[in-house]
Amino acid sequence: MKPENQTSQTRFVLLGISNIPYLQTLCFVVFLLMYIITLSGNLLLILVVRINPTLQTPMYFFLSNLSIIDICFSSSVVPKFLVNTLSEDKSISLLECAVQMYIHLAMGACESILLAVMAYDRFIAICKPLHYKVIMNGKVCFGLAAMAWSVGFLNSFILVIPTLQLPLCRSNLIDHFFCEIPPFLQMSCTDTRINVIVIYISAGIIVMCSFFLTLISYFHIISSILKIRSSRGRYKTFSTCASHLAVVTVFYGTIMFMYMRPRSAYSPKIDKIVPIVYTAVTPMLNPFIYSIRNKNVKETFKNFQTSQPHL
Repeated sequence: MKPENQTSQTRFVLLGISNIPYLQTLCFVVFLLMYIITLSGNLLLILVVRINPTLQTPMYFFLSNLSIIDICFSSSVVPKFLVNTLSEDKSISLLECAVQMYIHLAMGACESILLAVMAYDRFIAICKPLHYKVIMNGKVCFGLAAMAWSVGFLNSFILVIPTLQLPLCRSNLIDHFFCEIPPFLQMSCTDTRINVIVIYISAGIIVMCSFFLTLISYFHIISSILKIRSSRGRYKTFSTCASHLAVVTVFYGTIMFMYMRPRSAYSPKIDKIVPIVYTAVTPMLNPFIYSIRNKNVKETFKNFQTSQPHL
């Protein structure tokens, strides 16, 4: 078969998660609910942080950024998936595919860095409480957030452009529910080792460095917690980090599994299921794990409700 250059393709067909009607309906309902919860939870968190002066702290500043990332992350994939699930036309244009791939890769890298920044913030708060306000001042917080966003978008540009220029020797069918790099590598009829190497380097620099910086922060945090004599004090201090640590494990675990495997280990079924975790599940859970359980956030939400006029 003569190779087809991807730049000449105008549309691709997303095969989705399943072609069984009742499973498609189930997927639509589940993803719709998760997306509604994602938008509601993250927008609520941003609103609560904005209206409560006591929440104008570095931790909640980073949480607000995380909520924006999660909204963009989920919105880059889920709406198109919902439309394709109900529609007979499951195609996606090259431009839509490029934008979808670019945004969700950028948000993934950005969230990875931001999670490391949040771990550093907790390290300063627990290990150097007297210097916290000086170290984590407004300029530093803004600079760290700007760095996360900038690196995320730059990294996505480096990965997406070469991927979209790969020549294809197979059909325009994408065995996935959204545009992602691994399916495009499988569709290519040329040697993609350079693309894979670039992905490995990107994952090594961004994901692995962010992950190890997070581990270093938690090493010092745990060391400080163990020095606390009161068991109640140790539990209270560690509980402020437990949620973050849990989400870090899920997020980095799925990203590493998805992108840091040899090409021979790719499996279409697994590659369609694993991304659900970081494109739909994690963005939905983050605002609840990080903030809805927080006493200050719950009190702010209650006060906001009681302040509204009753009809």
